Order: sequence, then structure tokens, then C-alpha cells
Amino acid sequence: MSRDSAAIATLLDAAHDSDLVGPTAVSDALMQLGATEHDAAEIAERVHRSQREISRLRRREHELSALFSSARELAELRDSDAVLARLVQRAHTMMGVDLAYLSEFDPDTRELRVRETSGSVSASFQTLRVPPGRGLASVVVESRMPHWVSDYSAYATERHDSGIDDAVSSEGLVSLLGVPMVTSDDVIGVLFVANREARDFTPDQVALLTAVADHASIILQTTHTLHELRESEDESRRNLENLTAHLVERDRANTVHQELVQAVLAGGGFGPVAETLASALGRAVAIIDSQEQMIAAAGLPLAPGMLALQEPVRAAIDESRRSGYCVTVPGTGVRAVSALSAGNRHFGALLLGDGDFELGAVDLRTVERAAQVGALLELQQEAASGADLRIRSELVADLLDDVPERRSDVERRARRLGVDLQALDSLILLSVPGDQQTTALRELSRQLDDRSLVGEYRGFVVAAHSADRGAVDVERLRKRVAAATQHPVSAVYPRPASGALPEAFQTAMRTARLITALELTDVTAQVDDFLPYSAILDTDVRALSAFLRDTIGAVRQYDQERGADLLGTLRAFVRHNSSPTRTARALNFHTNTILQRLDRLDHVLGASWRDDERMFRIGIAVRLDELRDRLQLR
Repeated sequence: MSRDSAAIATLLDAAHDSDLVGPTAVSDALMQLGATEHDAAEIAERVHRSQREISRLRRREHELSALFSSARELAELRDSDAVLARLVQRAHTMMGVDLAYLSEFDPDTRELRVRETSGSVSASFQTLRVPPGRGLASVVVESRMPHWVSDYSAYATERHDSGIDDAVSSEGLVSLLGVPMVTSDDVIGVLFVANREARDFTPDQVALLTAVADHASIILQTTHTLHELRESEDESRRNLENLTAHLVERDRANTVHQELVQAVLAGGGFGPVAETLASALGRAVAIIDSQEQMIAAAGLPLAPGMLALQEPVRAAIDESRRSGYCVTVPGTGVRAVSALSAGNRHFGALLLGDGDFELGAVDLRTVERAAQVGALLELQQEAASGADLRIRSELVADLLDDVPERRSDVERRARRLGVDLQALDSLILLSVPGDQQTTALRELSRQLDDRSLVGEYRGFVVAAHSADRGAVDVERLRKRVAAATQHPVSAVYPRPASGALPEAFQTAMRTARLITALELTDVTAQVDDFLPYSAILDTDVRALSAFLRDTIGAVRQYDQERGADLLGTLRAFVRHNSSPTRTARALNFHTNTILQRLDRLDHVLGASWRDDERMFRIGIAVRLDELRDRLQLR
């Protein structure tokens, strides 16, 4: 190869490799070819410009290749966090810096939180949060323009923050460049590059980082959009599920309502109501009356909490009575209750057990409708029962009045009710407050069979029944009526008297009035126990109290003042025919002791208390007072 050819080869190599050959080397090579120094210098300068352009184009090719790669990743976006991490890594590589990081903007707190880093060595920097108005990041957000500093320590003092300064110091950062990540009118973050030595950033570098930031903006915007879409999808799915469940509840409620209407029209009572609810709601249902007695049940077996009510269940029933709504009861075996009420009247409650699904709002409303149906049934039964009770009360009045002219009509009406008047031989009289007599009549009717007559007569609740159909526990009946009325009730009953019910009623009424005059309540008394007294004593409370006070009141006062039992001695003396010896034997005392006590009675009652007339009166008072005490102790 000639010397000229070698020089040309050197020149061509220099034109393609600016890192190895500078303008001087090109100029020397041209002068070796015979070019003048001026021409060589001019050509060398042109070659140098060509070299710079080739270098810029190569760098641009590399940058565009990276941006195209990012664009492909955006198009194939699957994992936004991974794509963001690669973008930050590319910014780190393309910009030739020590560190690159991306801070996401929180519109609620207006903070910037570092989300991705590349080249970071400090854990505190990777979790950095930039408060509003602080740091270079806040300037980028506020201006929505790129900003850079060659020395962050010399940056504006009002922008510094101790937390930011410590994080920057831990990384040893000096120069920083930040460009905004903008979507529509919102800033969603800032992309940063930084060096650990002072450096200026060129417009090309700012433009390149801005392009990368645009890609990052698309990723964050897409992430937010996908998140919103997922939330919207989840919300739509929940709404669809709720709507489906609501439609199922509504259809179930419609079915229940139709069946409840049929149950009312058919007059089947509470049983069909319980069965309809149990079938529709898939759980045990019980209906109780106001006395907590079971009147209907379905969906067996019943939970133990339905058979014996616990306090939380009673409290829930009270709450349901006040509010009119179905009330849930956790942890008792009874899932929900709804009171059977009409106005201020309470008839009982519906009890629901646990089931395979939770009761929804529509289900609870359905239970409330069923409770209203139950209340209507009770009112319907009351209306029918009230009509029957009026007929029976009129029959009882006519039967006990014993008017001969009406006898045939009484028997005819009794036969229509299926009652045999000839079989009725026993009476029960109940003293009940006037406003509770209807309740007492209904309760007493439930306790006796249909062949008995129950009615109101001359201020008393009266039951006429047959002793041949089985003994009646009058005390149990009295307690049931007292519980139903929630008031004290006294009961009086004479011995069976076939064909003489009017006379039996008269003696029983006198006894009942005597008990009232004695101020006895909540007692059950047999007429025979009071017969001697009811026949001769006034049944006025004040008159009877005055009689007892005038006859034995002084003895009671003596005992109360001294803690003695002189009244007990007087009672024994009366029972044993005024014999001191027999009285002493009955009380297990010496006769002299009894004589001493009789002397005290002479002092308390006066010396003439054993005279025939006074002794008769004292005897009646003592026996009546003793009988009253015995009844009160039952």
C-alpha cells in the first residue's frame, strides 16, 4: 500500500471513530496527503462535526430503541409495578446517572411517595415521603415543568426539609433533575435522576427524561384506571348479588303473603301461619301467647330457647312491642322475634330459630307481616269469642235468675250451644276488677270444656260446670286467671247442687262479698267455710271491721304491744266450749296458767266478756278472724 493510500485509510477511520481520533489527527493526515494547513484545518473541522452528529444519532438510536421497548411493554402491560421498575432502570441507564427514582403524588395528602428506585443504596430513601411545598419535587408539581439543580445543598432554603435532607445525604446526592408525570390536568408523580457529584443537565437529557416520564404517566394512569375498573366491577358484582338476593327475598315474601292471606280466609288459626313461615324461611317457628304458652309450632325440632324463654328473648319481645319491628336475638337459639300487637294490646310473639341463610331486610318485614296476621287472627278469634261469651253470659244470667217464664227458652238456647243444663251442678265465682272481666272470661273459657257455661253475672265472673265430668282444681284456675289479668283474683265455690244453682250462687255471692269485706285477696275459699258468717254478718267493709275491732280488737292490740299470744288462748278457749281444763290440755299448759291468762282477758275485755251474749259475739269474731288468717297463709 502506498503512503497516500495509508493516509486516506487513516482519515476514513478517524471519520468513523471520534473517540480515538480528534481534529488534530485528521489535520495531520490531510497535510501528509499534501493539503495546505488551512484546507486541512477546515476539512478536519467538518469531519469533527460529522463525528459529533454520528455520535448523537447513535445515542438517539439507543434512546429511541429504549423508548420503543417501553412502548411495547406498555402495549403488553400485565404487571404495572414491573413495567415501572424497568422504566426507572432504563432512565438510570440512558441518562448515565447514579440514581433514578419515581415519586407518586397523593392528591389527598398532597405528598410525594417514592415508589420505584434504581441505583439506590439507602433504605430510608426508598421509603421517602416529600411533604407539600418541600423539596425539588414540590416545585415540579406546582409548576408542572422540569426542574434541575446542580447542587441541592445550595437550593432555596424554604424548600428544604429535614427528612428530605437526611434521605438525600444518606444517598450522597448532589445534582437532581425532575420532570412531571402529567395526565390530562393532573400531576400524578415526578420522575427523577440524580448524581453524587455536581452536574448540569442538557435540554436533550431533559427531553429524554420527559419522554420516559410520559410512559410512566401512562402506566400509572392505566394502573389507576384498571384499579377503578376492578372496583367498579366488584361493586357491580356486589350490586348484582344484592339485587338477586333481594329478588329471591321478594319472591319468598310474595309467596308467604299469599299463603298467609289464604290462612286467614280459611280460618285455620295460628297453625298455618307457623307452617307457612317455617316452610318459606327454612327454620323452626313458634307462636306463643301473652303468657308465654305455646299455641302453634312448625319446622320442628324447636330450639330449647323457644320452649323456655330467656331474658334476652323477653327483652327483644318488649322492644318489638315498642317499635313494631322484628328484633334479632343473637346467641339464644332464637334468631328473631316479632310481637303480636294491636295498638296497646299484646297477644304474644312469633319466635324464629336459626336457619341455613341469614334473614334479610325483606325476610324481617315478612315476619312482621306474619305477626300482624297473627294479631288479626287473635282479634278475629276475640270477636267470635266475644259474641259467644255474650251469648253464654246471657244464658248464665237467665239460668241463675231462675225465672220460670224463661226456663224453656234457656234450655233451647243451651241445646244450641251443646250444653246440658241438667248436668250443670257446680259453680265457681271469681272476683275480678271490672276492666279485666273480659280477659278473665276468655281465660276461664279456655280452661273449661265447651259443655260448661262461663259468663259475667252481677259483677262476678261465673262458671257453671258438671262435677261428673271430672274434678276442677279451683286454685289452679284462679292462678291462671290472675296471671292472665295480672291482677289479684279471689275464687269462691259451693258444694255441687244439682238443680239448685240459683241458691248456690246466692250463698257463693254472700261469701265472696264477705271475703272482700275481710279485705282478703288472691284466695280460694269454699262456701261451707264461711256459711255461718255470711248468713248473719254484714258484708260492708267498714261495718265488719268495726265488729271485729269492737269484739277482739283490744286483744290484738295487747299482743302487739307486749309480744304476747293472748289471742291464741282466746281462740282455744272458744273452740273448747269455754273450758279452762280442755283449753290447757289443748295448748299443753297447766290449768293455772290458762286461768291466769283468762284473768288477763278479764282485764283486757272486761269482766263480762264471758256472758252469754258477748261470748256469742266474741266466738263468731274469733272464728272468722282465725279463718281469715288461715286463708292468708295458704
